[in-house]
Amino acid sequence: MIDFRLEQRNTISPLFIIFAPLSAVMFSFLLASILILIAGANPIVSYTELFIGAFGSKNALAETLARATPLILTGLAAAIAFKAKFWNIGAEGQLYVGALAVTFFGTGMVQLPTILMIPFLFIVGAVAGGLLLLPLVLLRNYYRVDEVVTTLLTNFIVVLLVGYLLEGPMKDPMALGWPQGKSVIDEGVLPQIVSRTRLHLGFIIAIGTALITWLIISRTILGYKIKAVGINPAASHHAGVPVIKTIIIVALFSGGMAGMAGVTETAGLKGYLTLDLSPGFGYAGIAVAMLAGLHPIGVIFSGIFLASIYVGADAMSRAVNVPTYLADVIVALTVLLVLLSIIMLQFKIVLGGRKP
Repeated sequence: MIDFRLEQRNTISPLFIIFAPLSAVMFSFLLASILILIAGANPIVSYTELFIGAFGSKNALAETLARATPLILTGLAAAIAFKAKFWNIGAEGQLYVGALAVTFFGTGMVQLPTILMIPFLFIVGAVAGGLLLLPLVLLRNYYRVDEVVTTLLTNFIVVLLVGYLLEGPMKDPMALGWPQGKSVIDEGVLPQIVSRTRLHLGFIIAIGTALITWLIISRTILGYKIKAVGINPAASHHAGVPVIKTIIIVALFSGGMAGMAGVTETAGLKGYLTLDLSPGFGYAGIAVAMLAGLHPIGVIFSGIFLASIYVGADAMSRAVNVPTYLADVIVALTVLLVLLSIIMLQFKIVLGGRKP
């Protein structure tokens, strides 16, 4: 039997930092090729169609960026929370709460000029998402209730609540019986960036949010506190860092950005709230954050990467007749292999000889 152990690396080559995740992504596509072959298609043709479907035209690129918008925001929500070791798995529920806030305030209750209405909707969406997470972080900090459990359960509670509201108090009487909310007023609808596409202002806001988050994490005292708490809460406390206060601030930021994702989907993409508003953007945001190594700028690229797979998979399915579920397989393989590459960046395998 071969005896081995993991030892932490003293130094990491910059080339290895770049090569490890890229090789993990390439290997995930190689493994997915086996499934494509089993489905009776040519992997090279399939991946070509996937790329063309995601980036091959103006409309395809616009659709990819539109799909990336909520992924970037939920990815940021997960990244900033995980950096402080606060495991927020509830971005899906916070997204829907943000969408509920838009439906409540943006369908006629408040009427402002467009230049004021759009920021107002993002503010109320962010506040709603943050407030949903606030009691959960208090339970975690003061009563040691596991936030993984509470945030995950909150997702189901919020989705059920949205279903009830769309069948009852918030149902649009003009929707011909369909369970959907009232339409957002014209002043609150996010304008298109590219005409005749679904790409809207929310994408620019998501990019701006990522840049601001990066500045906060890397250039401010708050960012230093967040990183310190994530590395060692006990040492941070003894160094004078207010650990509980920092985690509460992180939770409000995290829930707020997930709530903003709900705003972009309600006021930008659909124009009204439906129960299928999110096909799992909150959960996919965790994959986005992990692929980015919890780096806010990396979240932009990993969000676009995942969006390109989902959008391109539809075109690939139509062109070569393979299941669209292959997109989920590729994403799952990519996340697992990138996580493995991150571990291998930090540790090395040391063989300790053979045992009889």
